[in-house]
Amino acid sequence: METARTLLNTYWGYPNFRASQEQIINTILEGKNVVAILPTGGGKSICYQIPALLKKGVCLVVSPLIALMNDQVSNLKEKGIKAIAITSNLNQEQAIQAFDNLQFGNYKFLYVSPEKLQSDFIQQKLKQLDINLIAVDEAHCISEWGHDFRPAYLKIPAIKELGIDAPILALTATATRRVLDDLMKNLEIEDATVFKQSLVRKKLALKISRHEDVYFEIKKLLKKSNNTTIIYVNSRRRVQDFSNHLNKNNFKSSYYHAGLSNEEKQRSFDNWMEEKTPIMVATNAFGMGIDKDNVALIIHVDLPFSLENYMQEAGRAGRDGNDASSILFANDHTINNLKNQFQKGVVTPEFAKEIYNHLNQYFYIAFGERPEHQFEFDLATFCHTYKMNILKTYNALKLLEREQILLFNEGFNKQSMLKFIMSPNQVLDYAERTNNGLVKIILRTHGGIFDNFIKINESVLSKKLETQVSTIKDMLIKLEKDGLLKYKNNKNTSELQFLVPREDNRTINAISKDINQYNSIKLEKINAIIEYAENDTICRSKLLLNYFDEKLEVNCGICDVCLANNSIATTNTTYLSNQILELLRVKKQLSSKEIAILLNIPSSTLLKSLQNLLDTDKITINSQNKLELVPK
Repeated sequence: METARTLLNTYWGYPNFRASQEQIINTILEGKNVVAILPTGGGKSICYQIPALLKKGVCLVVSPLIALMNDQVSNLKEKGIKAIAITSNLNQEQAIQAFDNLQFGNYKFLYVSPEKLQSDFIQQKLKQLDINLIAVDEAHCISEWGHDFRPAYLKIPAIKELGIDAPILALTATATRRVLDDLMKNLEIEDATVFKQSLVRKKLALKISRHEDVYFEIKKLLKKSNNTTIIYVNSRRRVQDFSNHLNKNNFKSSYYHAGLSNEEKQRSFDNWMEEKTPIMVATNAFGMGIDKDNVALIIHVDLPFSLENYMQEAGRAGRDGNDASSILFANDHTINNLKNQFQKGVVTPEFAKEIYNHLNQYFYIAFGERPEHQFEFDLATFCHTYKMNILKTYNALKLLEREQILLFNEGFNKQSMLKFIMSPNQVLDYAERTNNGLVKIILRTHGGIFDNFIKINESVLSKKLETQVSTIKDMLIKLEKDGLLKYKNNKNTSELQFLVPREDNRTINAISKDINQYNSIKLEKINAIIEYAENDTICRSKLLLNYFDEKLEVNCGICDVCLANNSIATTNTTYLSNQILELLRVKKQLSSKEIAILLNIPSSTLLKSLQNLLDTDKITINSQNKLELVPK
């Protein structure tokens, strides 16, 4: 390993491996398949970078996100290591040049998404390369039991059919026993050596807040922390609202979600990384592969959809070994909201049939036919035509893709841009003279359109004018020819391709068992996160690690449950009793749960004090089953 240590010190600036990293690298160099379960910040990338540099040829890295690939490539280039990513940002000519560089230019790393890996062009080019290692990042995505299942991951083993004989390294930060078994089976590496590093992060305090006034509490936390922070919110719209609210209150924040353009995402990411805006408000689209070790605070405004998501997101704090906190808001509202979101998004076999039948009608596909070409597809227009819920329809399309009924290449969040280049008076005169309803609507609904390019949604405009999206686009193109405006048409559509012949109900009946099982898995994950959130008796680290089949022998001592349990023995009962009495003087009547929330302590901590106050006739339980002061 002396050569590997030299490489580690030369390129990464430190001489020693963790024991698990060294074992992983040794095993790969022996030509064996490996599965490595390492916590967030556990040095996963070094596990394939070092052996790839030591071996002749190119390392193929399968990675799920363009931003993650670009970040890895940039990091390698800064160290003088040649690497390239084949993404949708490259045209055909650039992709050909990239493969020429890989074949003849001593490039060592090729990053590609699992979807791109299915391209005939990519596969033909891979045959010409000497692949020395296949690294599958975020490998839990290959398992239906995983939290980010991606159907394209299931196609990865097809690489072997190209004549590529290289060991596979599967990397993930979170995997239960079921996910691990599924992962090894689907990657066809049942013989792999498994390395699992403890997920324990000793200085990361896991805490639950039951406060209802989330904005107020978060501002208190941020004033106290004054450190790099990520705030997770489940809704794209609320992400932006939350960031704007913080900025108005003199906190510097950026926001990030999947609906932003690549340029907007990169700008937000860079500002956060450089700490121009040390607070990032984001959906769970943000975070995978982040290489920033000084995050000190993670806040979840909403409950995540699984403990896997929570573990990965909370684990982005405290990677530098310093004290850090993860605060999860879990009150009646957030718990009920998660349940409602799950119910609204569930796709039953019956609903899948309905969507599948509508798709066949929408594209005029005959029974038994399977068109070879891709269709341009606008989700909003489709849902408007058949009066369907967009979220549920989107989930149904993803389900049909997962079951390989169709391919759904998303693009509905890539909005077009518009800017008027005539003066406001000229545009108003044009609108009145021609009685152009489209121009009038744009003027009413889009501010600042004379100064900057503004995002527009042709589907929304088409509904207001009660016409087709294609008609709106034609009208905008004509207005551009007339010199009224500049129109950047980003094809606000997706692409959809059918993979099997139309057989109506039989098509869905064949996968109905899979659909029901998938819904059961999702419900199981929802119940697990709710159980975790409602717990106030078991050490949070113990409970969380137990879910991932890891046993913690002693309590963490720093989570809210441990602190509360410790305080039961040390809290001055008289002091706590006085706090309860003072609350009841102000609030008149409260339940024990409401008192616990207001004092920000577990209900179990109150029991002794409440019982003492009841026994001494200082408080009583009224007809509404609430506590109140006994009249003097």
